[in-house]
Amino acid sequence: MDILITEADRRELQLARHLLEHPGLAARITHVIGMPIEKGMERLPKNWSVQIGKITRAALLRASMAAIFTLKDAPGKASSDKWHKLGVAATGGISGFFGLTALAIELPVSTTIMLRSIAEIARSQGESISNPETKLACLEVLALGGSTQSDDATGSGYYAVRALLSKSISEAAEFVVERGLAEKGAPVLVRLIAVISQRFGIQITEKAAAQAIPAIGAAGGALINTIFMDHFQDMAKGHFIVRRLERKYGKEAIQDLYGK
Repeated sequence: MDILITEADRRELQLARHLLEHPGLAARITHVIGMPIEKGMERLPKNWSVQIGKITRAALLRASMAAIFTLKDAPGKASSDKWHKLGVAATGGISGFFGLTALAIELPVSTTIMLRSIAEIARSQGESISNPETKLACLEVLALGGSTQSDDATGSGYYAVRALLSKSISEAAEFVVERGLAEKGAPVLVRLIAVISQRFGIQITEKAAAQAIPAIGAAGGALINTIFMDHFQDMAKGHFIVRRLERKYGKEAIQDLYGK
């Protein structure tokens, strides 16, 4: 499908695609610390996958309520990216000093700061934060981890991930519109978070593995958390640029052009 798109918007879409299809978090961390993240993977506990699942789901539930569901509407207002990076750097320093045992305490805090940053980026792209669909689109960003070694060719692309989450997001948005965020609505949000946390958990595992490397320490923990935040800020910028262009030109048309 050919569409008439301005050159400025075409460049915006190219930027979004570059951000969204960029190599994943592990590649970024490896590039900065100068050693393969697999060294840290070997130091993670044997039952780590079970632990990280519980920690990630709990962190997302707490963070979603504290961050995106309390932010005030101000479409077009610039986001405070640097301040949010400083916030997660501080929590990363604590986690890097105390090791993996501190992750259950650090992750809800860093995830809350990160979701607030994502919500501000959404707002800067003209999204209304009071819209339940926008709130859920902020959560959706955490599933957009870029390409990872564990992804297959069909499941790692941006639109493939959105398709995977579309049914859960539609159900959650409909429920929130009809009944609000009362306690009785929690199961719908929990189901969505369970799906998102499966992909977000991959990024958390990579972050934890890097922080488990003995030479990292507190300073390295702060650096890794900064990379972590920078990565998801890029995902958010790409995601909400695409959504803005979809509102302007139509989802099908932008998806087709994105693929080209």
